[in-house]
Amino acid sequence: MEKYTVVIYPSGPVISLIKSMKQALAKEVGWFHSKNSVGHITICLFTATEETIKSVKEILRKICSDINPVLVTLNDFGAYPNGAFYIAPDAISKKRLIPIMKQVNESLNFIPDLQINENPHLTIARRLPPRKLERAKVLFKIIDINFSCDNIVLRKFDENSKQYIVTETFTFGGNSVSDDK
Repeated sequence: MEKYTVVIYPSGPVISLIKSMKQALAKEVGWFHSKNSVGHITICLFTATEETIKSVKEILRKICSDINPVLVTLNDFGAYPNGAFYIAPDAISKKRLIPIMKQVNESLNFIPDLQINENPHLTIARRLPPRKLERAKVLFKIIDINFSCDNIVLRKFDENSKQYIVTETFTFGGNSVSDDK
């Protein structure tokens, strides 16, 4: 059994910005969980056999063939009680992302240990102690970034690097970018 996750990667420039934000936070507070993780919005996590992963890939290909790309704006910071510090999408983007996430999660509900995320957010740091979380809130106050969400990514945990690596990207097959309000 291997560990997998399905995520949304923002555009390259946004990924670079998130990396620089993580570096700035590390300079301020030292090492933290997710410091080396590529910026992403988690849809779900699970373990699977090679056979199960074949089914997962078929399902994700089918789902993505009908999804239209959506414009996403991330413009607020937030924190969870567990010490996670994240960037949140605006209300319109959240409304666009939740159906995509729900569709993926419902289609993979045959996986026994499926852990779903129902609240789209892009994590900067995880498990920050209260003092470090407060420093993150002081360091980052204003954000306004946009990207076209036009695919989802399947990643597998690599024991050597202790990071998830991309195994396949599933591009949305819809014809138009949705920017409906």
